[in-house]
Amino acid sequence: QVQLVESGGGLVQPGGFLRLSCAAPGSTSNINIWSCYRQAPGKQRELVAAITSGGSTNYADSVKGRFIISRDIAKNTVYLQMNKLKPEDTAVYYCKVVQGSSPYWGQGTQVTVSL
Repeated sequence: QVQLVESGGGLVQPGGFLRLSCAAPGSTSNINIWSCYRQAPGKQRELVAAITSGGSTNYADSVKGRFIISRDIAKNTVYLQMNKLKPEDTAVYYCKVVQGSSPYWGQGTQVTVSL
């Protein structure tokens, strides 16, 4: 069982930035992929960014060039640096990991981009 703790959401103006954190205290062996999803009101949950155990990354087209996913192996933590935020980035952001073949989700954190 993997427990995920998310933080870093909040309210920011368009063009601003936020950094989300997803920590997995305890055993994180065999975690293959760390991912960040988001879900806006009335929309389906979508993949925003992911990083593999080997360090490979991929991003949704809508965030390429603005968001950066990274990890601190020693802290068992993944970060999503979100720059040049737009109102359409407003959503609840969720962390997900896959350990072996089992997915685990964080509780979600709200990101609101508005004047």
